[in-house]
Amino acid sequence: MTLAPYVAILGRGQGRARSLTQDEAFAAMQIILRGDAAPEALGALLMLLRMKGEVAAEIAGFTAAARASLPAWQGPAPAVDWPSYAAGRTRGQPWFLAAARLVAQAGYPVLLHGWNSHQATGASVRAALGDVGITQVDWTDASAALARDGIAYVPLEQMQPRLMDLLRLRDVFGLRSCINTVLRMLNPASASVALQGVFHPSYRELQRDAALLLSQPTLRVLKGGGGEFEHHPAKDITLHGLTQGAIWEGTTGAPLTGHQRLSETTSTLSQVWHGEQADDFAAAIITSTAALALSAVGAAKPEALAQDLWQSRHRSAAA
Repeated sequence: MTLAPYVAILGRGQGRARSLTQDEAFAAMQIILRGDAAPEALGALLMLLRMKGEVAAEIAGFTAAARASLPAWQGPAPAVDWPSYAAGRTRGQPWFLAAARLVAQAGYPVLLHGWNSHQATGASVRAALGDVGITQVDWTDASAALARDGIAYVPLEQMQPRLMDLLRLRDVFGLRSCINTVLRMLNPASASVALQGVFHPSYRELQRDAALLLSQPTLRVLKGGGGEFEHHPAKDITLHGLTQGAIWEGTTGAPLTGHQRLSETTSTLSQVWHGEQADDFAAAIITSTAALALSAVGAAKPEALAQDLWQSRHRSAAA
């Protein structure tokens, strides 16, 4: 099998080209992940999709094939899938890691996965994991880490190296491709709640509609800090997603006022988490993001719970 038939579908010309069906997208991604695709055909496919604009069926088919390529998950599914694949050029500290830690301390296991090691050290997601007590683990150890700690981070290149190769094609093309969206949709351990950040608002509905095709029970998609699921507490932002398999829409609320940028905080994640430096804005980023996640999992009074978890974070971590 080659990618030629799928390239032809997308590139036949005006009036004849069309989008891939979900089954066609699944088959094409299978060829790609087996390593059977000629590099010229792979580049053509990804860039034709970018020029056309991906549709939900294509993202769903690609995602389903990517999931099928992963080693089987061992153990109970996490409560929350929290992908982290944004470039992060417009974001400062990865405050969302502290929010994920709070959600885990509330008793909802969180699986983080991603690739952000190319960022500057001060804003690198991976460099900051230890600041809030999150362990980076291999895919085969992730289930045990969740059972032990309630939260774990798995690097993409360890989870599925071929997907990492596809993501790195951004350096070749000089452009993102649909692989960035597929990775956000991956939900490798079949968590019932998926949290996804986007940088461009138009992707919110695309990811929601693809998740609907994939029978994802609950989803929240946020235009967040640097493209991550991270809320600016002074902005009331529309959320798109699913609740119990049905299309859902809501807003984040805005607990603060002001115009400060996320990247303008002078504190570090470690300083704020350990109480070495008071930073009301950073704390509000963390607690408002945690509240959105807690609301998605169905926790009662999520805003108040997030505040309680923040105040008791060190006692909870020690326990």
